[in-house]
Amino acid sequence: MGHNKHPCPHAPTVTDSTPTPDNASRMTALERRASFSLATVYAMRMLGLFMVLPVFALEARRYPGGEDAAAMGLALGVYGLVQAVLQIPFGLAADRWGRKRVMLFGLALFAVGSLIAAGAADLHTLAWGRAMQGCGAISAAVSALLADQTRDVVRTKALALLGGSIGLMFALSLVVGPWLSQWAGLPGLFNLTAVMAVAGMAMVVWWTPPEPAMPVGGAPRVRWSQLFSPDLLRLYVGVFVLYAVQFATWVSMPALLVQAGVVQADHGWVYLPTVLLSFVFMGMTLFPMERRGQLRPLFLACIAGVMLVQLALLWVSLGTVQLWVLAVLLFFFFCGFNVLEASQPSLASRFAPPGGRGSALGVYNTLQSLGIFAGGAFGGWLTKGGGTPGLFLCCALLMGVWLAVAWAMVVPPPHASPAATPDPAQAA
Repeated sequence: MGHNKHPCPHAPTVTDSTPTPDNASRMTALERRASFSLATVYAMRMLGLFMVLPVFALEARRYPGGEDAAAMGLALGVYGLVQAVLQIPFGLAADRWGRKRVMLFGLALFAVGSLIAAGAADLHTLAWGRAMQGCGAISAAVSALLADQTRDVVRTKALALLGGSIGLMFALSLVVGPWLSQWAGLPGLFNLTAVMAVAGMAMVVWWTPPEPAMPVGGAPRVRWSQLFSPDLLRLYVGVFVLYAVQFATWVSMPALLVQAGVVQADHGWVYLPTVLLSFVFMGMTLFPMERRGQLRPLFLACIAGVMLVQLALLWVSLGTVQLWVLAVLLFFFFCGFNVLEASQPSLASRFAPPGGRGSALGVYNTLQSLGIFAGGAFGGWLTKGGGTPGLFLCCALLMGVWLAVAWAMVVPPPHASPAATPDPAQAA
């Protein structure tokens, strides 16, 4: 099946394969192929990253230098710092030289970093491997390519697969990581991560649809001021807060589950069903409400919902912790998180200037990486200084700030134009 390329990825052409108004909100076969291939690449990468989280602190102590808690924390967190530094350059490169080239280069760096970490004989080398993994900052290129290959009317659904893969892989890693480390250790996890990175490269080459042709002379130049419009700034603040709160929450959540009587090895069995059920909630609310033009109230309600979850966790942490209460709160947390995670990149792609999707999503993913680092680093600091209640109070205040910032948001209606790379197959 051939795929014709257009001269500009942001100026789609109507063809005979354009979906009709009756099925405009349904993905074409090519849109499904792009969505599932890129989501699979993203999920494999995130699973490789997340698998080491539940075992890293314990396994790193076996390396020379691993008894230094500060050095261990740096080895764990340096990935996020390097990602934050390189997201914007990789996003600019994706706009200038093409999405797939940047993705392949980034996945290759990620694989090399995984192999360095797998062969590390001391904590210092392990940290260098983690830093090299962070050099594979492909999030903006992946999101931009998927935005190029989907219409506005289905883009949130497509990007939801990327966002949903984060929550799903996080929960799955808490089950798989400890199990695999029992017989393969930390080197085995990193070797598996390298294999998945190479598999991801193969998927980009042979499964992901061809990207739209770059316009003659390259993509149009984007001014920095265009990347920091009020609409985009709200999304930048939002993604920073969302990930800072998520990772800060998990500084104390494992301890709460232990207090509720769940041994550490079984925590994944609490996370996994709550994540899966939250996907059902997302499918029943996000996509139909977006089609009806009701994304803004849902968006604001999810911010408020996560804020209320943080306040409820504060209250729970002051008394006797019960498992069923934590499970319910985790379900509502993931409901809000998944809706916000899925809708924000789609909005960023709409607000991005012409020819600047990769650049705007690069800034967006930079703030995401900084949020991850801030949530982990300051979450530990807040817990040490103010205890678990202080941590959840600060998280609730951050969500309140985001709610105030997002209140003035205006959600543009999705355009029903065809994707940049049309599919002659019939719509699903």
